[in-house]
Amino acid sequence: MTKASVESRFRVDGMDCASCAAKINTAVRRLDGVDDVSVSVTAGTMTVRHQNDASFAPAIQKRVSGLGYRIAPISPKLATAAASEQQPDCGCCQPQHDSSAARREGAEAQGNSPVAAPAEEGLPGHGHVFTPQPWWKSGKGRLTIASGLALAAAYGVGKLVPGMESWIFTAAMLVGLVPIARRAVMTALAGTPFSIEMLMTIAAVGAVIIDASEEAAAVVVLFLIGELLEGVAAGKARASIQSLTALVPKTALLETDGKTKEVAADSLAIGSVILVRPGDRIPADGVILAGDSSIDESPVTGESTPVRKTVDEAVFAGTVNGEAALRVKVTATAEDNTIARVVKLVEEAQESKAPTERFIDRFSRYYTPGVVVVAALVAVLPPLLTGTAWGEWVYKGLAILLIGCPCALVISTPAAIAASLSAGARRGLLMKGGAVLENIGKVTAVALDKTGTLTEGKPKVTDVVGFGLPEPEVLRLAAALETGSSHPLAKAILAMAADDTIDVPPVEHAKAIGGKGVSGMIGGREVLLASPKAAGDRNALTQEQISTIAALNDEGKTVSVLLVDGAIAGAIAMRDEPRPDAQAGLKALADAGVKTVMLTGDNRRTAFAIGRQLDIEVRAELLPEDKQRIVGELKSKGHFVGKVGDGINDAPALAAADVGIAMGGGTDVALETADAAVLHGRVSDIAGMVALSRRTMSNIHQNIAIALGLKAVFLVTTVIGVTGLWPAILADTGATVLVTMNALRLLRA
Repeated sequence: MTKASVESRFRVDGMDCASCAAKINTAVRRLDGVDDVSVSVTAGTMTVRHQNDASFAPAIQKRVSGLGYRIAPISPKLATAAASEQQPDCGCCQPQHDSSAARREGAEAQGNSPVAAPAEEGLPGHGHVFTPQPWWKSGKGRLTIASGLALAAAYGVGKLVPGMESWIFTAAMLVGLVPIARRAVMTALAGTPFSIEMLMTIAAVGAVIIDASEEAAAVVVLFLIGELLEGVAAGKARASIQSLTALVPKTALLETDGKTKEVAADSLAIGSVILVRPGDRIPADGVILAGDSSIDESPVTGESTPVRKTVDEAVFAGTVNGEAALRVKVTATAEDNTIARVVKLVEEAQESKAPTERFIDRFSRYYTPGVVVVAALVAVLPPLLTGTAWGEWVYKGLAILLIGCPCALVISTPAAIAASLSAGARRGLLMKGGAVLENIGKVTAVALDKTGTLTEGKPKVTDVVGFGLPEPEVLRLAAALETGSSHPLAKAILAMAADDTIDVPPVEHAKAIGGKGVSGMIGGREVLLASPKAAGDRNALTQEQISTIAALNDEGKTVSVLLVDGAIAGAIAMRDEPRPDAQAGLKALADAGVKTVMLTGDNRRTAFAIGRQLDIEVRAELLPEDKQRIVGELKSKGHFVGKVGDGINDAPALAAADVGIAMGGGTDVALETADAAVLHGRVSDIAGMVALSRRTMSNIHQNIAIALGLKAVFLVTTVIGVTGLWPAILADTGATVLVTMNALRLLRA
């Protein structure tokens, strides 16, 4: 009977280049029972879908550790902690992993030393994390230093014993080459014969055979230096998003039996009540039970302006409380809070390859063997056909082997995508994978929902009109009637009164009149706030009053009329207003050549009023299937369509679009329903997402040009005899470092 498949995630230490990921991928796929493997260089993670068998996780770990990498399962509970650790070292260039001591050194990749935390019950080894240390204390750093010192010593001793120079430089070369060669053999046995280690080993041994041992020793040192620099650069990209986890405090003040005590933040259970003091970071996602304070949400949403929060409003872990103490009810555990989910989504996105990256991967499978064939032909054919010296052409063939290493080409796309995903996440722009990031830049038309997308999703008071009383008095009496109500229109009136610091009087005998309004006694006067129709039934409106109300209705506003002792006293108009940045955001999309259209189920009058204000094409009174149909119409006209909505009632249209984008504030809907999410709900961020995608694709094209261009130049100069082994290795490692550093520029996007 076939066993069901399960998915396991692992953190892999010492993996910082694309060839490392390819070797691990190939090795794990060769295990029987493995259905799929996804490896992320930048996240330092691997996801494996395999048969549900208890023996599989140990088998996977054994296979990967056999390649010289340190690997540990990511348990759900410790995923957040593990994600915050950096392992920026390139395992493909960390050759001393084979002995147990060497493996411990290798686990210090880029200065990361393994520290075992207590394992979870039934999950041995899940507590492994890695503590950052300087690069020179890492296994790779020490190997590079040792190899460099051996080369320097060889130059010194060679001058003293000139006749032994060849042997001395060969010995110096072996300091670095033996671990590399050992790793090359292990990788070949695991299914990757044409690895960078194998090419390096063949080139170095060949150079010794043709009596170029001095160059061989220097090339090994340059190779190690280049890969060390690559590891440092890649670590910066990895650290960008993972540093978010450091924002969540380690402790929290838990309320129990009327007292507070300090506990570990990751021990908080859903439903716990915590105290957050002014100036403290909030340790968990939750809802405010008591208190009113401004919250700095920039760590989560990128929003620079503090947001005022009060009772029943949500707060997020890692955000900073302002001026007042808050009592907060915890709504998510540590492994499921907003920051943990953001980090998890970005890591999973980094494991998802873009179309360009998949093409480069396929290309490199044929490219590397092709380079080996070309190098062999260059070494063999000229001496056979023309009778020229073998040594000269073998030397050129060995140089071509080094030039042809695909590292720079293979890393060109994932490095740029990882940097962009990290940069976007820090601004509250989440994109679920390289394919989504690539596709957003292709968008030529965007269909946007109205309520909650172009507008804030809650009404605001726009006009207060006095028909017999001063406007402040109209607002004061209306606020008194609405005190204590949770209706959205009531909240809008109360918010306006609070903003204007109006002293709201007490009300007596307040009662709701079904479908008509609310009434009560205020200061001995009977006051009624009702719809225009209900108010007209009590007291006929004048033509001027009717005209004023009609004009407000034409602007898409809802009007309530205030009566005092039966007389028409004033009116209050409310509307779900556009987001402050909506107009600027739509203009930014238009400037980028993107067509915009509003799709809403709201009535035509309100929709067209908002449409005129924002200067956007409007399609109103639509059912979900109508929105889906319109998205299809846009696609049939040749547009690449993005759909922006709340992720629930727009689900058919989001699914029909080429790219679905959810607006939200860190909710499950915003994070999980669409291809991408704008966490802080700014319309301008949709244009920012498009711009980031286009910059990323431009960066990828630059990287490919750098990688292939340098190789082409050095290939020609090597064949004509201008350059040799030293420039060849610089063409490889130098191009890899240049490509990685160019990609890191996107972190500032």
